[in-house]
Amino acid sequence: MRRFFAVLALALTVSACEPGMPQTAAETPAMDAQILDAAAERIAATAAPARFGAGFLNLESGELWAVAGSDRFPMQSVFKAPLAAVVLAEVDAGRIALDQVVTLSDEDLSPPFSLVGEAYPERRDYTVEDLIVLATGRSDNTAADVLMRLVGGPGAVTAWLRSHGLKEMRVDRYERQLQPELAGMGSFRPAWKTSAAYREALMGVPPLQRQAATAAYLRDPRDTTTPRDALLFLSKLAAGELLSPASTERLLTIMTETPTGANRLAAGLPDGARLAHKTGTARTDLGLTPAMGDMGIITLADGRRYAVAVFFAGVTLPEAQAEALFADFARAATAAAR
Repeated sequence: MRRFFAVLALALTVSACEPGMPQTAAETPAMDAQILDAAAERIAATAAPARFGAGFLNLESGELWAVAGSDRFPMQSVFKAPLAAVVLAEVDAGRIALDQVVTLSDEDLSPPFSLVGEAYPERRDYTVEDLIVLATGRSDNTAADVLMRLVGGPGAVTAWLRSHGLKEMRVDRYERQLQPELAGMGSFRPAWKTSAAYREALMGVPPLQRQAATAAYLRDPRDTTTPRDALLFLSKLAAGELLSPASTERLLTIMTETPTGANRLAAGLPDGARLAHKTGTARTDLGLTPAMGDMGIITLADGRRYAVAVFFAGVTLPEAQAEALFADFARAATAAAR
């Protein structure tokens, strides 16, 4: 229990001067830290030996609670929300148009999950807006990689994040690079575009090789964020500091209407609350899910808004039990906000 109080004390101390975090006279009630502490201790014990990190931020006052808030966690598809923000920033700058058409070839395909890959080659043409909705709303890997190439690659995405004060969130690889490396596979091939074909290729890699590759992935700082930087991204997005009002609304709408993650944070929210969020999940193999995450903006029925981020690394629980821990945290966080 002492560990959670210590983390809380540090988080609250830093929140008073966190660059980019909202800092105003609070009209909303202070959080009940004891509720969050108890939930964090329970969740960490249940998830063990997985690592657990989370944060909760009052978007009005800047009051912050976090556990393992400065630790790095793999993002997986959580990165697709920042990626969409980069694309929309290019739209705002007039360098990309939402109705711009991209025609795909074999070299554009990426590992599943990908509705775009499944539809190829019967459908090859997509607008930029189509790709944003598919990448962010449906977690489509091919759509994400095409958008990333359109804005200049992973380095350009990370450079944009740094330019907005996001120092710990980094994007280093395309999905077509990251996912095969995670499993110890060779370079991605278009023939692997379906889930069945990719699974067959994965099963062709010796188990010890897959285990070693996954262990290396869990040590790798690439394509990671800290819970605190996830909250900072969300707070800047909500405040309109990253995009034009129209693009901010567009991205938050996509993140609200997404069908993904219904059993995670969304499942723990009270009646009348809304969630604009992005999930991320690594493929389960050999009884291990390397990474699971969910970050988003909660709007309570009375209009109060909070940012929330929850990450796990090295999950051994079955999917349903692991997802229930996200809901448990959301339930505790919104209770602490009352």
